Amino acid sequence: MQPPQANRYRDSWCGELGSDDVGRQVRVAGWVRRRRDHGGLIFIDLRDRSGIVQIVFHPERGDELFALAEQLRPEHVITVSGELLARSAENVNSEMATGAVELTVADAEALASSQTPPFAIDEDGPVDEMTRLRYRWLDLRRDSMQKTMITRALITQTLREQLVARDFLEIETPILTRSTPEGARDFLVPSRINTGAWYALPQSPQLFKQLLMMAGYERYFQIARCFRDEDLRADRQPEFTQLDIEMAFVDEDQVIEVSEAAITAVFAQTGFETAPAPWPRIGYDEAMLRYGSDRPDLRFGLEIKDVSEQLRGSEFKVFESVLSGGGAVRALNAGRREMSRSELDSLNEVVQVHGAKAVAPITVGDGGWTGNLAKFFSAQQIAAVNEELGATDGDLLCFVADSENVAAVAIGALRLNLGARFDLIPEGHCACWVVDFPMFEADEESGGLTALHHPFTAPQGDLDDPESLRSRAYDLVVDGIELGGGSIRINSPDLQSRVFDAIGLDGEEAQARFGFLLEALEYGAPPHGGIAFGLDRIAALVCGHDSIRDVIAFPKTATGADPLTGAPAAADERQLRDLGIKPHVPPAVG
Repeated sequence: MQPPQANRYRDSWCGELGSDDVGRQVRVAGWVRRRRDHGGLIFIDLRDRSGIVQIVFHPERGDELFALAEQLRPEHVITVSGELLARSAENVNSEMATGAVELTVADAEALASSQTPPFAIDEDGPVDEMTRLRYRWLDLRRDSMQKTMITRALITQTLREQLVARDFLEIETPILTRSTPEGARDFLVPSRINTGAWYALPQSPQLFKQLLMMAGYERYFQIARCFRDEDLRADRQPEFTQLDIEMAFVDEDQVIEVSEAAITAVFAQTGFETAPAPWPRIGYDEAMLRYGSDRPDLRFGLEIKDVSEQLRGSEFKVFESVLSGGGAVRALNAGRREMSRSELDSLNEVVQVHGAKAVAPITVGDGGWTGNLAKFFSAQQIAAVNEELGATDGDLLCFVADSENVAAVAIGALRLNLGARFDLIPEGHCACWVVDFPMFEADEESGGLTALHHPFTAPQGDLDDPESLRSRAYDLVVDGIELGGGSIRINSPDLQSRVFDAIGLDGEEAQARFGFLLEALEYGAPPHGGIAFGLDRIAALVCGHDSIRDVIAFPKTATGADPLTGAPAAADERQLRDLGIKPHVPPAVG
């Protein structure tokens, strides 16, 4: 860190003092981390953002100064000055960066006192999450949180430097915009001036960044705040931050190259070790077949195989019913595993979450299969499956039979469960790109089609057969976590209209919602594409956190609440009246 601006409070950072500073008169300021009274001396660990230094109060420096030291308690705020001395060899603290020195206090001033915190600030022991969020300013003082937030800032700084060096312009886009269908519910904001009309908070800057390409800026980026009104989990928050990138006159390769350069720099700066780029590209169909996920974790094996053809015509009615209905049987070889009946039964719960009915576990023995299910399969079928799965005596084979999509996703979840259960995931990290996604997927509500990514993604294939179309989309996946996704965009008004039509958006509705985009496409839209990275997910990954809540300064709970401020909260009647909104009156009871 650079030396702080010298003033009456400090001229040095606590954590930056070392042997080269011995003999200097220094002034530091910060929070009392710990206080130790050794009778004749009072030792205090003083903490600021840079770290900790030990300061020492001597009684011979004066009664008033020593009396101040006796009043200090954890989290009091002070400024002190004095000479920095070297500790004797036997008193050096090798666990502290400043453990070879200490500051002998010649002058001190108490700046603020503190109540007793509801949890220990100087320890990283477990604390109830609601307590942490209620007292978030105190939680943020803890060493682990300080390191996390500093790392997050370093990530943002590195990304900016990488993109600016490649001629990108940082441009802000609106927060108050209009509602557009992008896969989740919008947060709506009523307009006081235009009563009855509503803004929407952006789920992403998607349309604006495309307009910037049409406006001729060619290379844009933004650290963008985005909002989605959706059910929350560990990797989702109602408001989140993404690195947004868009480029003109490019194809997939150029976007991926820039992305790899920026993310590689982040990994290098934060000490996150992966294989060097370029990272492998895996087609969507291959990822779903081999790993049961479009976010494949490549750090371990247990690859999935489709054994539908090998088992077709068996006497096992469950499999035959699925296969005759157009479904699939997927299987994996879990290796030599000893699992009790109850443990095997628990695997059903894993796949049932994803719509499958059950797991069929079979153990290989004497070149064949053992157990009750073995009798339903011929020797030829057993041999064919064993060969496909590379099975040998003692191996546990797991089968899931269902529709192709359900079977793939369910056994993919089972693969991850077994990988964690048997500690199969090694140290290290693995990155890949997933490409060649389907353009559309079935919309369960309407019975029609919906865009798998978003309807501005450029398709490839026969436009007269929408269900067969692939998209020019690409996702970056690290350790089974999607860090970012993007695509080459549509730059033709006719093609954009045809895609809208494919998802059931007729001309009138498309014009009402996206008229400005369709009009812009009529005025010389260049080929363009981009990508958006979840900054919260990147920070969680490199900091080793399972939840993005741990890398956001002021996050919401799983229910979208903020224990710190009490949001969301009711608005008073005057505010609602100004907005033309009637107050909600709960129905009478009884």
